[in-house]
Amino acid sequence: MERLKGLILSGGRGTRLRPITHTSAKQLVPVANRPVLFYGIEAMAHAGIEEVGIIIAPETGDEIREATGDGSAFGVRITYIVQDEPAGLAHAVLTAEPFLGADPFVMYLGDNLLQGGIDELVAAFRANRPDALILLTPVSDPEHFGVAELDGDRVVALAEKPAQPRTNLALVGVYMFTALIHDAARAIDPSPRGELEITDAIQYLVDSGRRVEPHVVKGWWKDTGRLEDMLEANRLVLDTIATRMDGELVESQCDGRVVIEAGAKLERSTVRGPAVIGARAHLIDAYVGPYSAIGEDCVIERAEVEHSILLAGSSVRNLDGRMEASLLGRNVHIARSDGQPRAYRFMVGDNSEIGIP
Repeated sequence: MERLKGLILSGGRGTRLRPITHTSAKQLVPVANRPVLFYGIEAMAHAGIEEVGIIIAPETGDEIREATGDGSAFGVRITYIVQDEPAGLAHAVLTAEPFLGADPFVMYLGDNLLQGGIDELVAAFRANRPDALILLTPVSDPEHFGVAELDGDRVVALAEKPAQPRTNLALVGVYMFTALIHDAARAIDPSPRGELEITDAIQYLVDSGRRVEPHVVKGWWKDTGRLEDMLEANRLVLDTIATRMDGELVESQCDGRVVIEAGAKLERSTVRGPAVIGARAHLIDAYVGPYSAIGEDCVIERAEVEHSILLAGSSVRNLDGRMEASLLGRNVHIARSDGQPRAYRFMVGDNSEIGIP
């Protein structure tokens, strides 16, 4: 297993994050001001993987190509692979077969975040040499996930979103496979929802007597497919940041772990960390509370924002109440003139404008 490739899935339509994903790939929505996809690529690079294929959709592929480039910024070589339709994870594996060839590989869902990366997983795969290795984590709602049953250190059965789960061990969006998975994906039929399910392909390996090993995640794992998940992922990543002050503070203060990027300016404002203020952002008579990620070129003026994500170019002005637990797309403008104080919660797509009377 000296040669190990990476496969990151960045297709799909991101329906659970609309309206944000009407105009942007869900894998490029930022967590702590960095696209979710970048964390997966960096995890591959840190584990020593040099060749990475990225599955892209026709609708959002160009945006992902522009954001990630040839991979040199991450220390990897990226090959882009177009999947014409979101026909399941096993279909994505077959689509990538010309790139993967006979090499073993790591498959990573591009909208997932995994604490601690994949170094330990790769080491276990190299050492034990199973036919497949899957990541699992206990969840409170296993009926919404692929679920695995174990017999000691072997996987014996899998089910995709079962109505009555037999265990609470959900498949995390990271897998390791040998080239046997290609034959398994070809051998299965589409599921009732019309997709080639990776759980069915793994079950085929199990039924064929192949060794499929489990690896239970010790840290946190997040699928960032919904607003609540994005905000929670943002919180978890911000909890790991270290203070850095590259911007300008004018009669302002920062408490706790705060990153102020170069070109940002705070005037008569307070930021309480953990929080990150992007490049060229401008805060005027503002308050930014914990677990907020303010993107580049954003403006917050006479307003309070907490536990929220603002994408590049957005502005929040003259709000009497605090905006919290919100996700604003690029170039969204929210303003209020007068009225009674209240709290606001928003999930707004790119290039929107909201006036609050």
